[in-house]
Amino acid sequence: MSTFTKAVAHMRSSKTVMISGGTLLAIAIVALIGPWISPNDYMTTDFDRLFQSPTFSSMNLFGTDDLGRDLFVRTMLGVQVTLVVAVVASVVSLVIGVLYGATAGYIGGRVDTVMMRFVDTLYATPFIFFVILLLVVFEQNFLLIFVAIGAINWLDMARIVRGQTLSLREREFVDAARLIGVSTPRIILRHIAPNLIGVVIVYVTLTIPQAILIESFLSFLGLGIQEPQTSLGNLVSGGALQIEGASWMLLIPAALLAIILLSFNFLGDGMRDVFDARQSR
Repeated sequence: MSTFTKAVAHMRSSKTVMISGGTLLAIAIVALIGPWISPNDYMTTDFDRLFQSPTFSSMNLFGTDDLGRDLFVRTMLGVQVTLVVAVVASVVSLVIGVLYGATAGYIGGRVDTVMMRFVDTLYATPFIFFVILLLVVFEQNFLLIFVAIGAINWLDMARIVRGQTLSLREREFVDAARLIGVSTPRIILRHIAPNLIGVVIVYVTLTIPQAILIESFLSFLGLGIQEPQTSLGNLVSGGALQIEGASWMLLIPAALLAIILLSFNFLGDGMRDVFDARQSR
C-alpha cells in the first residue's frame, strides 16, 4: 500500500475529517450549482421586492436586499469568491513559503540569517498599510486580493518549513544525496520538500480560515471585492447597515462564513491528528 493510499485510509477513519470535509464539499457544490438553477441573477434589481424576507415558497429563498436583488444568488456567489480567494491565496503562500523556508533551512549560515531577517521585516509591516500601498500603486482589482493575502500568509509557512528543514537536512538520505553529488536545488525539491507534505497539508488547512478572515475584513472595510460583485465579507458589511430592519441580510452570510471557518478549523485539527498518528506508528 502506497503512502498516499495509507494517508487516505487514515483520513477516512477520522470522523472529524469526514464531517468537516463533507460540509465544505456540500457548501461548495450548492454554491456552484445554486446560481445556475436560480431564475434570478446577482445584479438585477427589483424595486417591487425591496427587503423581502426569506421564505421557502418564494423565488427569493434568502430574501432580497435593499435594491431588491436576490440574496440567495448573491450569497452563493459570495461563497464562491470567498473560497477561491482563500484557496488561491493559500496556494500562493504554500509555493512561496515552502520554497523560501526550505532553501533557508537547508543552506543555513548567513544565507539563512539574511532570509529570515527579511521575513521578520515583513512581519513588522502593518498589513493594512501594505494593502493600501498596493492599492495606490496597482489600483484596486480582483487579482490584488490574491497578491495581498498570499504575500502575508507565506511568512508563517516559511518559518514552519524552515524549522522542519533544519532537522531533515541532518537525515541520512540527505547526506547520501549530498555525497553522490546531487545539486542543492534538486535535494530541496526531490528530498526535502516531499518529506514536508504532512506538515504543509495540515498548516494549509489551518491558514485557509485566516485567508478567509482577511478577505472578509478587507471587503468589510471596502478594500476588497466591490459592487456589484460580492463576497461573504461584502455581504456582511452591507447586512450590518440593515441589521434593524432586515436582519437576514447579516445573519445568513455571517452564519455561512462561520460554518466555513469552523469546518476548515476542524478539518485542520483532524488532519493534524491523522498525520500525528501516522508518525507515531
